[in-house]
Amino acid sequence: QVQLVESGGGLVQAGDSLRLSCTASGRTFSSYATAWFRQAPGKEREFVATFVWSVGSTYIAKSMKGRFTISSDNAKNTVYLQMNSLEPGDTAVYYCAVGRYCSGAYANVDPGARIYWGQGTQVTVSS
Repeated sequence: QVQLVESGGGLVQAGDSLRLSCTASGRTFSSYATAWFRQAPGKEREFVATFVWSVGSTYIAKSMKGRFTISSDNAKNTVYLQMNSLEPGDTAVYYCAVGRYCSGAYANVDPGARIYWGQGTQVTVSS
């Protein structure tokens, strides 16, 4: 079992920055990835970014490249999502997830394997 704890959300103004954290505990497995997703009211959940622990690879959704970055702290088993130049359109609940890495899959996470989800953290960007 894997437990995920997210933090760092909040209410900010357009142009501000936020850093979200996702800390994992419990069992882990080789070649796994931590991904961030977001879901705005009335919209489907969308991929934001992925960090692959075994190789250090990162993936950022095309629409967020240049503003969002993903990184890790191995000692803390934590993945960070740095969000800069935030826009009202970034308002959503942000979720982190841990699953088996699968290159080419949606979010580069194997949909056929167990995926663990955090509880989500609200990000609200005012104009």
